[in-house]
Amino acid sequence: MKIFFLGSNFVENLKLNNIMKAVYCTKYGGPEVLKIKEIEKPIVKKGEVLVKVVAASVTAAETMMRTGTPRYARLFFGLSKPKNPLVGTGFSGVVVELGDAIQDYQIGDEVYGETGLSFGSNAEFISVSEKEIIAKKPTTISFEEAAPVCDGALTSLNFLRDIANVKKGQKVLIIGASGSLGTSAIQMAKNYGALVTGICSSSNVNLVNSLGADKVIDYTKVDFRKNGEKYDVIYDTIGVSSYSKCKKSLTSNGQYLSPVLSLGLLWNVIISNFLKKKAKFSATGLRPAKELQVMLEELSVLFESKQLKMVIDKEFLLYEIREAHSYVDSGRKKGNIVLKIG
Repeated sequence: MKIFFLGSNFVENLKLNNIMKAVYCTKYGGPEVLKIKEIEKPIVKKGEVLVKVVAASVTAAETMMRTGTPRYARLFFGLSKPKNPLVGTGFSGVVVELGDAIQDYQIGDEVYGETGLSFGSNAEFISVSEKEIIAKKPTTISFEEAAPVCDGALTSLNFLRDIANVKKGQKVLIIGASGSLGTSAIQMAKNYGALVTGICSSSNVNLVNSLGADKVIDYTKVDFRKNGEKYDVIYDTIGVSSYSKCKKSLTSNGQYLSPVLSLGLLWNVIISNFLKKKAKFSATGLRPAKELQVMLEELSVLFESKQLKMVIDKEFLLYEIREAHSYVDSGRKKGNIVLKIG
């Protein structure tokens, strides 16, 4: 019988191999509440894969969760502080470990997706069930381009195709056309054969034009509600307008869509059920994971065929997480913001 003694250095290295860095948020507030902590790496369970994260998204939705706004959202995320201190949803990376009963993935696979309400993508490793929102990364896009797909592109696919059912020849107005949702929405609406008008600031006119918009309105110079145009779909990606303000600009059976829920929008959704002109809202991330996974696979096809491209404004490193949130808070971002981790 042989007895082996493990030295202290071996034990210490074993501990270090089980530690990772992750962004933590233990209270509501400005970017200063975000901290990087060393915590234990996730333990892979049956049906899960361990992903070494290469890049993660930093979104307006995540900055709202950090501040705990709107206030009623705290009923779900924590009244006085976040229930889950981990930060981030969108991710891309490489599979480095497999749990039992994994069927669709192998070690070394490049993947992308979203953690949903589990959060935690702003970390060096995450454990994801293969039945959740995860897919193999298209070869035509980088890890940085893949990380924010589930924020902008997936949401816009849900709104334009599944909710509004945009058709060829329809007129679509996109408010916030230069943002993460808007840049994807322009391309998708054009793919559906719609006539697309994008609304943005003066500095983003060229970007919106380059993505295929038929018309661009600079909101600092023109109020679209006063130009007499009628639209079949008004997609307010950033929630800066409202159904009541846009109603006169809708066609007789037009639809006002927004992913930014407010009490006013909720009321208008209910009331418009009895009207021809509709107000519609959807929490894309709350759709069944199986449906979202199918949608993600569909987006992969669009990326592979180069019918869709991601717009990346800035990239930050993990230790620059506060700067990344500050930049999103500034309202100056174009397209997507990415956190480089791996």
